[in-house]
Amino acid sequence: MKVKNIITIVLIIFGIFFIFLFRDHNFKRAIDACIAGSQKLEKPMTIQEAKNFCEKQIKKEK
Repeated sequence: MKVKNIITIVLIIFGIFFIFLFRDHNFKRAIDACIAGSQKLEKPMTIQEAKNFCEKQIKKEK
């Protein structure tokens, strides 16, 4: 019983570490996709303008 509790605690700690390590991964991918999409507009933005715009829009939706 004691070993089972220790294994559970270790797995929870590993899971939390894993979540914090990769939590920005989806955000960065969304920004990259938004930047790529903004380049296909009639009036394309510079990469920095597109990045700023996309970051604001994605953070607003959270």
